[in-house]
Amino acid sequence: MSAAPAIPDVTSPTGTPSRRRWLVLATVALAQLMVVLDATIVNIALPTAQADLGFSDNDRQWVVTAYALAFGSLLLLGGKLSDILGRRRMFLIGLVGFAVASALGGLADTFGLLIGARALQGAFGAILAPAALSVLTTTFTVPRERARAFGVFGAIAGMGGAIGLLLGGFLTETLNWRWNLYVNVPIAVLAFVGGLVLLERVQARGAQRLDLVGVALGSLGLFSLVFGFSQAEPRGWDDPLTWGPLALSVVLLVSFALRQRRVANPVLPLAIVLDRDRGAAFLGILVAGSGMFGAFLFVTYYLQAVLGYSPMQTGAAFMPMIVTLIITAQLQTNLLVPRLGPKLLVPIGMVFGGAGMLSFTLLDATSSYGHLLPGFVLLGLGMGSIMPASFQIATLGVTPDQAGAASAAVSTSQQVGGAIGTAVLNTLATTATAAYLVGRDAADPQVGLDASLHGFTTAYLWSAGIFVLGFVLTSLLYRRRGERLARAAASAVGPQDASTGPVLAH
Repeated sequence: MSAAPAIPDVTSPTGTPSRRRWLVLATVALAQLMVVLDATIVNIALPTAQADLGFSDNDRQWVVTAYALAFGSLLLLGGKLSDILGRRRMFLIGLVGFAVASALGGLADTFGLLIGARALQGAFGAILAPAALSVLTTTFTVPRERARAFGVFGAIAGMGGAIGLLLGGFLTETLNWRWNLYVNVPIAVLAFVGGLVLLERVQARGAQRLDLVGVALGSLGLFSLVFGFSQAEPRGWDDPLTWGPLALSVVLLVSFALRQRRVANPVLPLAIVLDRDRGAAFLGILVAGSGMFGAFLFVTYYLQAVLGYSPMQTGAAFMPMIVTLIITAQLQTNLLVPRLGPKLLVPIGMVFGGAGMLSFTLLDATSSYGHLLPGFVLLGLGMGSIMPASFQIATLGVTPDQAGAASAAVSTSQQVGGAIGTAVLNTLATTATAAYLVGRDAADPQVGLDASLHGFTTAYLWSAGIFVLGFVLTSLLYRRRGERLARAAASAVGPQDASTGPVLAH
């Protein structure tokens, strides 16, 4: 299978940036928001969907897991297809497929059809997400403008889950659960029209072949990884359906990495991920995704089960975090990242994130919303510092014909981080809750409430620990100012290749 890799999509005949690039940013941001919020928007609708379609508690998890499995396992393939067939084409295909799958899910009258539609959403999301990010990567090449564009994109990536909770609560309460899926259709239509009008057709630069063996190893490895973690909470870590897929994923992903070293047209060129700056960015995205699920998952439980919030109130409670994240992301990318660089700002973001999770450990059954507010603000500061810079650096310095592969690695880091965070933190919380009940009267409502709060607190502590790990890793991996300036001087005398790292201060 071969075709031409894409060239930068929004340039004038002279090679200068087109005036349409900000409209391209709006189009790409809309598509990214749709993909990210769909990971959480359905969660709030699950109880009413379950009552409507009559599926069991054991089956309920598959409404979320089906999306995550398809999305996470097919990202590398989606990124490579974007490089081979062109970003514009795959962006438009992804939008159409995502809209059709969403409509099918909204119309579902059986559990099987709903699960199939969710898996189809994930599959087309795996096509759409790398294409959207690679469009942005090749559209914005001027450093200052690139920072602004990735500030918007990174903010959306960080706040998409919270927006999903807010929008999901609104749609479920005012309409019905099916509109959590239908809402994607008008969003996709708007993004499709924008992409059709704004994105230029690609031009041939030579042929690439699709490494089918590499695709199979990578996709099956990621599928096994996400599936194994998804089974940890319902089945336990000692169940064969948990540790078996995880062990298999190690074998498959190691085989995938070894093959990428030898094959002529790798699915994921190792130079992309082995560069220190980009590697630090991928780890930062993974760690932030893992830690953030401590907020989305357990604060949601706390608000609804302990404080008695409705779905709509729960979503609205996250608004201070969203606002803080947006403001921080823009300040970071426009002012601080160009001056101070990622080696300082991303670790600081990890500190903010960890402090936010620690503040949640002080919550109890008598706490008010005012006790939650500092944690939300700290998390907004943290994610606004981590995500925009990490997204920008993870794709900076790659050649246009590898932009899809680099973008897929970014989305994979975020998706795998979310899967790990959900499984590990949920299992830790469940284990802590069960341990608290030993020797106590589980039938006593107060004991049950205290046990749940103990489980939540355990999850917050471990989530804070994940951010501490992110602080250590990003502090060590990002290059120092002197080395970065030397690389900047070297890149100024010739074009960057796939192994050239980003050129930023500090």
